[in-house]
Amino acid sequence: MADPRFFTNKGPFTLGDIAERVGAQLAPGTDASRQVDDVAPLDSAQAAHLSFLDNPKYKEAFLSTSAGACVVKPAMADDAPEGVGLLLSEDPYRAFALASQLFYPSEVTGEDTLGDAGEISPGAHVHPTAKIAAGATVEAGAAIGAHVEVGAGTVIGANASIAKGCTIGRNCFIAPNVTISHAHIGDRVILHPGVCIGQDGFGFAMGLPHHEKVPQLGRVIIQDNVEIGANTTVDRGAGPDTVIGEGTKIDNLVQIGHNVQTGRSCVIVSQTGISGSTKLGDFVVLAAQVGVTGHLTINSGAQIAARSAVIHDVPPGQQYGGVPARPVSEWRREIVALKRLGQRRKPGAGKE
Repeated sequence: MADPRFFTNKGPFTLGDIAERVGAQLAPGTDASRQVDDVAPLDSAQAAHLSFLDNPKYKEAFLSTSAGACVVKPAMADDAPEGVGLLLSEDPYRAFALASQLFYPSEVTGEDTLGDAGEISPGAHVHPTAKIAAGATVEAGAAIGAHVEVGAGTVIGANASIAKGCTIGRNCFIAPNVTISHAHIGDRVILHPGVCIGQDGFGFAMGLPHHEKVPQLGRVIIQDNVEIGANTTVDRGAGPDTVIGEGTKIDNLVQIGHNVQTGRSCVIVSQTGISGSTKLGDFVVLAAQVGVTGHLTINSGAQIAARSAVIHDVPPGQQYGGVPARPVSEWRREIVALKRLGQRRKPGAGKE
């Protein structure tokens, strides 16, 4: 059970209501009026809890679970322990995620961190020309500059800094110690602690007698429903804007260079670095520690394996991996061939 000091549970809910909200079907014999109070993993769930099974690796835990109800694929329904209510879904993990959002909605949207929801703290500095919509929260230590606009329901966390001219939409969560400059941010955006948005791109005209700084005159545009993890940085554009597309999810410790543009619903995982002027199509996935050189196009639906180095454009829908990145099938063949080469016995080996 989630610690109530930190997480607010909105339950209970009936199984019928949950099934309707998550798009699942109740199995025959499951009582739609039965209530559950919380969500929990299979191995710790009790009679008042909802759990799920998606990975066959956890089938044994499912067979012995004490959960009151479980979200499973229809093919697993006959294996359920007696008395467990079943919600049937072809995608149990997604259905369980939606169910969890019912119980803990603030964990999806973010909430105030100091307990001052809907208030502007007297310990915050808000410039007289800033426009803070009714219902927004500005916590102690936050600094909001001239002509900033903050939408209704948005939380500006403790010690966050919003530089002059920035706009932030509705129902956003700007966590403590975030810095934002030269940026326009859409609705329902989550920026976790330490995120830096809109600082200078790394632009210099290199040469003697010294490197000359190139003024970075673009902005950062973050579209709706984006989430950016802790200590990630997104540089503003050099002239064109840096754009983070709608629904994109970025992990902790990612570097986004100037002029980068991502499409919709991209996934960019921890410690990835994307150099300037690279373009990502829709639904691109960059796994952990991927490096992307500048001025490339990674087309829609492409997936890049962890610790790969992308130095050429990637066609749509392709899986690439390795250093340098190439089609995964080719990369795997090379790994196998190299392994076999290393296992070959040297001439005369084993002879006395």
